[in-house]
Amino acid sequence: MRLATYNVEWFDDLFNKRGELLIDDHWSGRRDVTRAEQAEALGLVFTAMDADAVMIIEAPDTGTHRDTRRSLKNFARSFDLRTREVLVGFVNETQQEIALLYDPDRMSVRHVPGDTQDAPRFDRELRIDLDFDDTEDLVVFSKPPLEVELSTTSGRVIRLIGAHLKSKAPHGARGHDQVMRASITNRRKQLAQAIWLRRRVDALLEDGESVIVMGDLNDGPGLDEYEALFGRSSVEVILGKGDSALYDPHAMQALRGRLTPQPSTARFYIEPEKRYLQALLDYVMVSRDLRELAQGWRIWHPFDDAHCWQATDLCSALLTASDHFPVTLDLAV
Repeated sequence: MRLATYNVEWFDDLFNKRGELLIDDHWSGRRDVTRAEQAEALGLVFTAMDADAVMIIEAPDTGTHRDTRRSLKNFARSFDLRTREVLVGFVNETQQEIALLYDPDRMSVRHVPGDTQDAPRFDRELRIDLDFDDTEDLVVFSKPPLEVELSTTSGRVIRLIGAHLKSKAPHGARGHDQVMRASITNRRKQLAQAIWLRRRVDALLEDGESVIVMGDLNDGPGLDEYEALFGRSSVEVILGKGDSALYDPHAMQALRGRLTPQPSTARFYIEPEKRYLQALLDYVMVSRDLRELAQGWRIWHPFDDAHCWQATDLCSALLTASDHFPVTLDLAV
């Protein structure tokens, strides 16, 4: 079984209010990319991945006049994808949903949100004192994680959590002091979300569940100078330690140190510097009991992955489709 996580930039812009795919020459939300170019590139990437289930981050919006399920089903139909059914959890107000696009012939899935005192349901609030000042912070998810109970045709049950953590970027901040304050505030919020998510993982592991956390965590070890203020990255918090630790080989590679080769899953253009920034932001983390079944993680990077680089059409499609690249995991289940 192949599982994938894929952050698709401005996916919602490719659909009208009826959920119909817009394949035309109008600009998409992507820089210098038309809607037809992005849609066709995505069709090629999804076809090449041939995943049994894709956790889509920044999936099309659900709102008063829009519906994530309808849009993604139309997308799958347009490119004859076998991942043709859609699961959505708690919708949000950001126009960027988290959704699972899956093959119903290979699995059955349902949204099963957990709720405990330490880790309330992800559409609720968490009270936590992050800086030990005896004052509780109130934390919410702008994009509540999607908790999935996945049952394979062989009867194996796996709990997936699709997540899109708070961005650390100081959007809208101007000047050094304002940027610094915004960056620290955003990192606090992100770290709190990571703690909340890790508590949910612990609860599932205590119940004997097999767990996979997948998605865009907007963080990686050593990505910015503010990490030192809190002692560890959000990725390290979610991975955990000891027997209950989750595992992702790309995260472990990044944790070895800044001077070692670093994998990357995203590529952003920095306009003032006229260059591209690469970062490791997307992960597929598995619980200890799944490691022996994991037959390989893969970042579909157009330049770093040999197959993607040699397949000219796929390489171009990956660059056109999104500013993130898919990450896949093959499991022997």
